[in-house]
Amino acid sequence: MTFASDSRNGGLTTLAESLHERIRQDIILGALEPAAKLKLEKLSKNYGVSVNTLRESLCRLAADGLVVAEGQKGFTVLPVSMEDLREITEMRQLLECHALRQSIANADLDWEARLVGAYHKLSKVEALVEAEPDLYDEARERYNQEFHEALIANCRSRWLKVFHRAMYDHSQRYRMLSLKTKPFPRSQSAEEHRQILDAAIAGDGETAERILAAHILKGAEIADLKPGLPRSEHRGMGKK
Repeated sequence: MTFASDSRNGGLTTLAESLHERIRQDIILGALEPAAKLKLEKLSKNYGVSVNTLRESLCRLAADGLVVAEGQKGFTVLPVSMEDLREITEMRQLLECHALRQSIANADLDWEARLVGAYHKLSKVEALVEAEPDLYDEARERYNQEFHEALIANCRSRWLKVFHRAMYDHSQRYRMLSLKTKPFPRSQSAEEHRQILDAAIAGDGETAERILAAHILKGAEIADLKPGLPRSEHRGMGKK
C-alpha cells in the first residue's frame, strides 16, 4: 500500500485520512458489523497500519458517533436499534429539509447545474441497478449521496452540511444493513428523486420539502434489524 507524501506532514495525513475513510466505509457498508468488538492487533494487520495509528482513527470515529470508546475495554462498532434509527431519521429530515429550503431560496445557475448533473448520473445508474444490483449497487449508493449533497449545496451553512453528512452516514448504515434481509424499492425511490429534482428546479420549496421528508422516512422504514424484532417497532417509525 502506498500513500502520497510531501515535505511537510502530507504522508502521515494521507495515511490517517485514508485509514479513517476505509474504516468508516466498512462500518457504514456493514463489513464491520454493529456491536462488533474492534480488536486492535487483528485490525492493525488487516488494514496494514500500526496499532497507534489505528487507535487514533478509532478515536476519530468515536467522535463521529460510529464507534463506541469503552475506556480500558477498547472500541466497539456502534450497536443498532429502532429507537436510534427513529432519532437519526427525524434529525436527517429536520436538517436536510431545512437545508433544501435554503438552497432553493438561494438558487442560481451553478447550483441548478450541479443538481441536474448529480441527478443525471443517479438516474442512469438507477436504470441499470434493477437488472444487475450486485454490479451497480455501489455506484448507486455513491451517486445517491452525491444527489442528496447537491440538493443542499446552496444552503451556505457549513454546520448544516457537517451535521447532515453525519446523519446521512448513520442513515446509510441502517439502509445497507436492511439490504441484507429485504429488497429495496428502487423504482419508487427513483421516482421520488425525479419529483424532488423537478420541484427544486421549479423553485417549489414546499413541494420539494414534503417529498424529501417522505423519501427519507420511507428509506428508514425498510430497515429490518433482527428477524425477531416486533412489528410494532416498525409501525412506530412514522410517528412523531
